[in-house]
Amino acid sequence: MEELYTLVREVGRGSYGVVFEGQVVRSGKRVAIKRLPCSSPESMELYLQELWAMRATAQSHPNVIALHDCLLQTGPRSLQLLEPGSLPLELVESTLKGSVVCRENAVPEPLHLKLQDRRPATQSRPGLQDRTNLQDRTNPEPPDPGATLRTPGKPGERRERRGRRCLALWLVMEFCDGGDLNRYLLSRPPDPQRNHTVVQQLSRAVAFLHGLGITHRDLKPDNVLVRDTGSGPVVKVADFGLSKMEVNEGDARRQTFSSICGSDFYMAPEVWAGLSYSAQADIFSLGVLFWAVLERITFLEDGSSHEQLGAYVCRGGSGWLLPLGAALQEAPDLQICIPVRFRRAPPLPPPPGPVTCRLLLDMLAWDPGARPPASTLESRVQSALKDTP
Repeated sequence: MEELYTLVREVGRGSYGVVFEGQVVRSGKRVAIKRLPCSSPESMELYLQELWAMRATAQSHPNVIALHDCLLQTGPRSLQLLEPGSLPLELVESTLKGSVVCRENAVPEPLHLKLQDRRPATQSRPGLQDRTNLQDRTNPEPPDPGATLRTPGKPGERRERRGRRCLALWLVMEFCDGGDLNRYLLSRPPDPQRNHTVVQQLSRAVAFLHGLGITHRDLKPDNVLVRDTGSGPVVKVADFGLSKMEVNEGDARRQTFSSICGSDFYMAPEVWAGLSYSAQADIFSLGVLFWAVLERITFLEDGSSHEQLGAYVCRGGSGWLLPLGAALQEAPDLQICIPVRFRRAPPLPPPPGPVTCRLLLDMLAWDPGARPPASTLESRVQSALKDTP
């Protein structure tokens, strides 16, 4: 029996799935394994968008998360390894039909998920549902750390299942030991050089994505992962579930979108207004993120104790925080003050210089056409940071 990956521990969860730290059995290399339960056509559409975008990047940029493998779970213990150029037809069909599809006479399933309890015999087994929150009505036993993805023992072994449907999509990606950008930066004292490195790498990543026709649509610190190296952080743009790719239509390229999506504190004003928008909405989100990183501006969302990087506008004397995009959508002529006038207690990084402030104001312009395109952003960032103390 040839083993592929082992689940080590849960490292994070979001609205759509759970991420595990995993291990390649043969080499011991650490990987991140995301399980996305296929419970609705709407979620399946997001998974296809993420898979499409990650395959388009083809592991070819150091600041974009790399996809190693994709597996389709078709039963409590059965998985199918997808070829690099193939798509999971069950997900495509479910998305198009608007209902979860069960495929008859499905293709054979060459892989199996074997759960292994690696705890001592005297140790009680905890409730798996509480630990992973992954089970659904069609998959009564969720995966557990210690599970191993295996290939069958007999060459050519083939099984057919009637009425097969996709229970989950598994994405195997590179592992980032530094966590997300919030956790990485806010757990360390301010360091201007580290901040500059982060900003430069993000500008290169977005230029690369836009050059491929990929608009991320949800750039924020939670979706930027960090690999900590001896020479400094390497940031990785991740989570492409809301991303869109340009579609060639003859000589024209469709570059505008209409659905309102993203995260409140990073959404551009045109997105807030429900207008059509383009990849320039990513530049606005990046401007919010850059400003927060360079000046270490943080906020707490209502009901949360999780401090986040992000710039905003204070409304009146109530201390109510208004996202920049929402404030500009209400008042396009709003004067944004960079650097911030009210500075909290040290330690804080030095304020950005005038050239950097000008760049941030351009990125945060109400008019998308006034924002710099991603293709020129990297050079402008490099020039601006030379002017920063």
